[in-house]
Amino acid sequence: MEIYLYVFLLALAAGTLSGMIGTGSSLLLLPMLVHAFGPRAAMPVMAIAAIIGNLSRMVVWWRQIDWRAAVVYALFGMPAASLGAHTLLALPAWIIDCALGLFFWGMLPLRRYLHQTQRRLSLVQLSLCGAGIGFLTGLVLSTGPMSVPVFTAYGLRGGAFLATEAASALLLYSSKVGTFVAQDALSWQTALQGLLVGAGIMLGTVGSKSLLLKFPARTFDIVIDLLLFISGAALLYSAWCG
Repeated sequence: MEIYLYVFLLALAAGTLSGMIGTGSSLLLLPMLVHAFGPRAAMPVMAIAAIIGNLSRMVVWWRQIDWRAAVVYALFGMPAASLGAHTLLALPAWIIDCALGLFFWGMLPLRRYLHQTQRRLSLVQLSLCGAGIGFLTGLVLSTGPMSVPVFTAYGLRGGAFLATEAASALLLYSSKVGTFVAQDALSWQTALQGLLVGAGIMLGTVGSKSLLLKFPARTFDIVIDLLLFISGAALLYSAWCG
């Protein structure tokens, strides 16, 4: 029971973080979920929790959702996420850990590049980004730090960014969970574990709304990079020890 309590408390903290910066819950939670439930179970657990967490962000910022951007992004992202999830289920556990760790570290320079270019994306470009990030979402779970510069490059800020990114992510993760169900990779125990983690994320997200406007942009970037580095290191260590 202690491990469930630790996971719930960490999910609460992760929900608060993601409610302020739009991402980070998966990065913070994934190493703990891999340790608690194993890499194979951690993926569907986090996918279910992500659905609940993104749904809560949508509710908090409902009136500011840019539905056109969310639907265009998810239109190609959903089938790509399903394809990525199929690929994930065919891989050994140590490869999953290694791929996650390397992917998180690889996003460090990529985020910097996207931020420095300051390009404004069109709807067509947004849909192409959705396809690429959708596949990676199905394969490696957490691509929030990559979708952040994509949606901000489209021109979204503040609550509109949080809500629209959450709406698109909800559709992508729903596609991924549907693939897990179709492949018999989602047991009732795993589903309940996902609901527990999701409940913690939801409570943290709802409580973080008042903190959003007090969060400096520079601190936002530092926190994301720190999460990417630490989570990547933890997963690479898990792959090495496994």
